[in-house]
Amino acid sequence: MKTKKKAVVSKKVVKKKLGKQASTAKKVVRTEEEISLEGMGDNRKKKIRELVLRGMSQGHVTQDEILLLFPDAENYVEELDNLYDELLIKEIDVFESVADNEGETGEKEVSDLEKELEVLAALDSRAISDPVRMYLREIGRIPLLTRDQEIELAQKTEAGDLKAKDKLTSSNLRLVVSIAKKYIGRGMSFLDLIQEGNKGLIRAVEKYQWKKGFKFSTYATWWIRQAITRAIADQARTIRIPVHMVETINKLIRISRKLMQTLGREPLPEEIAEIMEITPDKVREILKISQKTTSLETPIGDDEDSYLGDFIEDTKQATPYELTTQRLLRENIEEVLSGLSDRESKVLEMRFGLRGAKPMTLEEVGREFGVTRERIRQIEAKALRKLKHPSKRRMLQDYLD
Repeated sequence: MKTKKKAVVSKKVVKKKLGKQASTAKKVVRTEEEISLEGMGDNRKKKIRELVLRGMSQGHVTQDEILLLFPDAENYVEELDNLYDELLIKEIDVFESVADNEGETGEKEVSDLEKELEVLAALDSRAISDPVRMYLREIGRIPLLTRDQEIELAQKTEAGDLKAKDKLTSSNLRLVVSIAKKYIGRGMSFLDLIQEGNKGLIRAVEKYQWKKGFKFSTYATWWIRQAITRAIADQARTIRIPVHMVETINKLIRISRKLMQTLGREPLPEEIAEIMEITPDKVREILKISQKTTSLETPIGDDEDSYLGDFIEDTKQATPYELTTQRLLRENIEEVLSGLSDRESKVLEMRFGLRGAKPMTLEEVGREFGVTRERIRQIEAKALRKLKHPSKRRMLQDYLD
């Protein structure tokens, strides 16, 4: 099938929209461009500048070139938005490959998706389930839209037509599937990824500005990716972190990277706190929250016959020596108490919790025996005098040393 590159941003539309404000807008974007490079490595900064210069030279860049610079897009949401604005202001077109016959592409796209999913299913039977196949067949019946139909539906959606909004959304559901399949294995099921991507698609429909000349699929791709990556960051962790805290963590990481480049060392919490305008204790708290969980079943070594849990001491677990000592102590206590009467033995056991029970007050023990607390005190005193006999005391003396 022949393909051609189709401009996502129309130069005529850009010129008409910006007009005399273009020079002012460029100044604003240059300022934002400086912000957008904060927290990035020198290599990424260099590649972004090269991309913009190449776009100015040839008049266009491709969407894949942009996404290649931001594989971890969820950490650079604001920076990506600023980059797209910069390309728009500089009249740099963003191209993507589309087929001449869009209807034919739509039908083949579903077929191609099914083939890819079959391969994934062969590799991991858990990745693709029957509900996914049913969903694919269902959305495959929905025809794709032409460019003119997209604009018409976008205009009606802007005017508040809910049916037009639903049609624009449903006609792009297969786009969500094609993007979601790239995130399989990130801690969320395929159906959950599709669901989160659909949320991004709905938001793209609501915010789509057809007058700017963007092709809807290109515009929606960003919103879908953003929704999926945000969901992974929010839900894929063993310990859930709220979205607002994820954004705070990402901000802290960007500032920390920038300080590391400036200082040539790991920044102190106090230095990070000064820039973020929060307390050092808050920085330490955020750093603690951002720690990733590690499974105790993580293999250690090349042979993978040892696990992380084998090398971590359980400080709450008694050592073999302590367990042996406790067992001998219980045996000696039983032997010592055997020289007392049943009542005396029971009173001491209840008063001091000798057999693992909770220590009880004189009044509580008295209620158990149906006597006064004074009588229990007398029984206790008599029993303790017997235990002070040298023959009894020697048996327990070693445990007191």
